[in-house]
Amino acid sequence: MANTYDVQVAEPDTLDGAEPGAGETSTSERVLDVLSALARFGLAVMWIVRGTTKLGNHMTVARNIEAYDIFTPYWSSLLANLIGPLELAGGLILLLGIKIRPAGWVSFGVLLLFVIGLSSAYARGLQIDCGCLAPDPGNPSGDLLWDIIRDIGLIAVTLFMIYRPFKKFALYP
Repeated sequence: MANTYDVQVAEPDTLDGAEPGAGETSTSERVLDVLSALARFGLAVMWIVRGTTKLGNHMTVARNIEAYDIFTPYWSSLLANLIGPLELAGGLILLLGIKIRPAGWVSFGVLLLFVIGLSSAYARGLQIDCGCLAPDPGNPSGDLLWDIIRDIGLIAVTLFMIYRPFKKFALYP
């Protein structure tokens, strides 16, 4: 008497037995990955450029900060010593992909402080150089409103990067 068992063996759709489509990336995911990469690397370059333009320009940066009429000359000088290296370090941290989300929150906070300072100067009608790039306090770069709008846009980019950090090519995501 032979025992017969009705055994059905399902053939996997993939060689490794994973769910169909598990290794595939949709077009929308690829687009979001590209946008996330542009956000992370774009912000990194922005901070690196902003930081390097301030290195070696202590007096000019201090005068730019003092022009906002928020800080005393002592605090303006102290901030002038710190802001360039900190911006450069923040950019390098984003570029290398070290703790991307926490670095994004720091970037958000710094940009928010910049928007507050710019808004204060704009509300008081000050005609000053924002000090963002190639600082020159003797030559106001234009309407501070555009600087405020630009930094609000950068805040939006930063929030997107925090929400969806691009972790490829990151040393310590």
